[in-house]
Amino acid sequence: MSSFNLPRLMVEPLVRNALLEDLGLAGDVTSNAVITPDHCCKVVMAVRQDGVVAGLDVAALAFHLVDPEIRFEAHVRDGEKAAAGTVLATMTGRSRALLTAERVALNFLGHLSGIATITGQVVQAVAHTKAAVVCTRKTTPGLRALEKYAVRMGGGMNHRFALCDAVLIKDNHIAIAGGVKEALRRAKANAGHMLKIEVEVDRFDQLREAMEEGADAVLLDNMTPAQLREAVDFIAGRAIAEASGGITLANAAAVAESGVDLLSMGWLTHSAPVLDIGLDFEAM
Repeated sequence: MSSFNLPRLMVEPLVRNALLEDLGLAGDVTSNAVITPDHCCKVVMAVRQDGVVAGLDVAALAFHLVDPEIRFEAHVRDGEKAAAGTVLATMTGRSRALLTAERVALNFLGHLSGIATITGQVVQAVAHTKAAVVCTRKTTPGLRALEKYAVRMGGGMNHRFALCDAVLIKDNHIAIAGGVKEALRRAKANAGHMLKIEVEVDRFDQLREAMEEGADAVLLDNMTPAQLREAVDFIAGRAIAEASGGITLANAAAVAESGVDLLSMGWLTHSAPVLDIGLDFEAM
């Protein structure tokens, strides 16, 4: 198995819990009933549609946790494009263990590769602009590290990993604080020197207040491309301009062409379809 792109310490509990969920209280009763303990075989994982691969190490770990003697040989690397029919990896070992780990390995690999694939499509769609594509905290509970890793494998970048990463003043913070200026003043008074401060705005009066108070970044929420262009002109490089709200592959280019620095897309992680990957038996 290749070296983990994420620390194994972070990933192993996720894979272990997924295996325990699948094994239930009695283990793989089908494989144990049908296959003799000493039977060995070779299986291949192949992608059935074009996509970007992410999660090979995670899939390998699923097999190794079930049986450390399984040999996992990857034929591509995470972040590579793979055409339909490409064999991603070959596994050799005890047949029971291979089939026991199959579904968990494919679940992780298909899900993460799906995220990497649509991220790559968006990155390509906006390549003619200066905008970077970033994900959000709209991730599957417990899988944020893996899903954000998949975004990076697709050529995207990560926004906040957690609430402690940066100050992001959103609409409810503004409402409770009594306005953009007051929220920013409180944030500056309480945030440490290492924390950037970003404020979400959806109106131009809010944008003006954010710039007057010296926000490091401005999240331009649910604005049309025309409104975004006007906002970018007003910001004039004084802060990072980030567009958010309903951005998908269908409208990403139009949003990016407004001149914003970042496209913030929850769609990358909460709506990515699984990349179709299968596991098939091969005679030894």
